[in-house]
Parts: sequence; C-alpha cells; structure tokens
Amino acid sequence: MALKIIFLEEFGKAFVPKRAAPTLRKYLLKAGFNEVPYKFFGMLFYISALVTTFIFVIFIYPYLKKFSLFEIYVFSFLGWFIVQLFFAALFITLIYFYLDLKIYHRTRKMEEQLPDFLQILSANLKGGMTFERALWAAVKPRFSVLGSEMAKASKKVMTGYDMGRALTELADKYDSLMLRRTVDLVISEAESGGNVAELIDRLVDNLKETKALKDEMSASAITYVIFISVIVVVISPLLFALSFHLLTLILHFIAKISSATQRSTTLLFVFSKTNVNPEDFRTFSIIAIFVIAFFSSLIVSIVEKGDMKGGLKYIPLYIFGSLALYFVFMKILGALLSGII
Repeated sequence: MALKIIFLEEFGKAFVPKRAAPTLRKYLLKAGFNEVPYKFFGMLFYISALVTTFIFVIFIYPYLKKFSLFEIYVFSFLGWFIVQLFFAALFITLIYFYLDLKIYHRTRKMEEQLPDFLQILSANLKGGMTFERALWAAVKPRFSVLGSEMAKASKKVMTGYDMGRALTELADKYDSLMLRRTVDLVISEAESGGNVAELIDRLVDNLKETKALKDEMSASAITYVIFISVIVVVISPLLFALSFHLLTLILHFIAKISSATQRSTTLLFVFSKTNVNPEDFRTFSIIAIFVIAFFSSLIVSIVEKGDMKGGLKYIPLYIFGSLALYFVFMKILGALLSGII
C-alpha cells in the first residue's frame, strides 16, 4: 500500500513541470492546501487513462477494423491521444474551477473576520502586550479561516522569525488586496516605531465603513435583481409556452384549411401543409430558457455581489426554477386551449 502511494506521488510529480511547481504551490496555498497533492494528480492520470481505454475499446476501435494495419496503428495513436488529452483538460478545468471557488469563499470569509480580529489585536496592544503576544492572544476559535494562519504567523514571530516576513507570508496565503494592504501598513508602522494600535483602529474603521458601503450598494440593486428574476423565471417561460401553443394552433388551422382547399374544385389556389415541427420549437425553447437563465444568474451575481463567483448559487435556482415553470405553463395552457384544437 505504501509502495502504491509513493508510486502515485512520484508519477504525479512527473506530470508537473519544475518551473510550474512554485506557482502551483502558491496557488494551492490560497485555497488552504499547504502541500501540492501529487498523489491526487497521479490518481487522476490513471482515472483518465481508464476512461480513455473504455471509450477507445467500445466506441473507437470497432470503426478502425476496416483499415489496414498501419492505418489502425496511426488512427489508434491519434484517437487515444485526443481522447486522453480531452479528459486531462476536462479534469484540469474542473479542478481549477473548484479551487478558484474555494479561494474566493475562503478570502471572503477571511475579510469578514478581519475587522473583528484587528479590533481585538488593537485592544491587546493598548493593554501593554508586545506585538507577537498581542497577535497570539487575538486568535479566537470563532476566527476559523483567519485564526489558524494568524496562529502560525505569531508562532513564527515568537520563535525569532522576522515579523514583516511572517505577515507577508500570511498575506500571500489569501487572494485579498484588503489583507495585503493592511499587512503592508502594519509592517511599515511597526518598523518606523509608530503607534500600531492607533493605525489598526483607523484600519478597522475604514474596513467597517467599506463593508457598510458595499451592503448599501447591494441593497440599492435589489430592484434590478427582482426585475431580472421575474423576467427570467416567470415571464420568459410563460412567453415560450404561449408561443408553442400558438404555433400548434396555427399549424392545426393551416392543416384544416389545406385539407379543405385540396378537396375543393372551385378554388384557383390551394394551401400546402407546413413542415414545421412543434417539438423542434419545444426543444429550442428549453435550450433558450437554459441559456437565458444561466447568463441572467451571472448578471444578477455581478449586480448584487460585484462579481460572478459570489452568486454561483443562483445558477441552479434560475435554471431549474425557469424550466419548472415552463413545464407548468405548458400543462396549464395545454389544458385551457385543448377545446380549441
């Protein structure tokens, strides 16, 4: 078992370029991972290889039997390479998407806890503690995301590590401009011998004021959010459902007129039947509603949160909500218009 783990780790390291390893480690630190998961990378390679083998044997190889031996060899190599490359790119994209979301939520939670932490740190400094002691005493269980990293930084400082370097390494573990600016100001004030507690009090006031302004901007945008939500979730499915039944009615009347004109011998012209399939329009409606709901949820996220990542939770709500109402409206309008057809 230990041999397998070592083999997976070494295999994972082989697929990570040495030049990219430091950048990858910095990126993973922002997501909360202290080490690069080489074993996980090696396992992903084997999973992609197994999936590629299954797809190649079941779907690709049967079509290659009619070619010559050399052509089978060439096409097998190309098919295997393309499928393997596709799944490798897919896994990398999914992992990047997951890590990016994890970094975002970790950073947002840290920024919510930062003003309270700085307030406790300032109170400790005013009580006569040294900076490293005040930093250690400010770590509380409720600071789940920020507390553990602050505890590590304070331990480094108390064991003789340079304070500026320890705080800079702390800031590098978060994708936060707010924390980076706060750390830079605290370091410069401490190195110049200024009043760090007073500086931290001003920083806390500025952070709380900034948060209040963001909350106010988010509240002022609620009208636009409601308007977009009603249009996407209610109005759009209703119009598509109404259009489907209107199309069905028109095609039904055209078919009746066509049958009547073809039986008549006095008319100089006849109506031909249309080749429009209502089911194609139903499929188009579902795809259109899906696309509209998806991009509208991103727009709502930008309007309310200021970025797309903060509102990804709206995507399933908008998509499933609009599609569910579409099918409900289809049933209701079908029942109401069934007597006409």
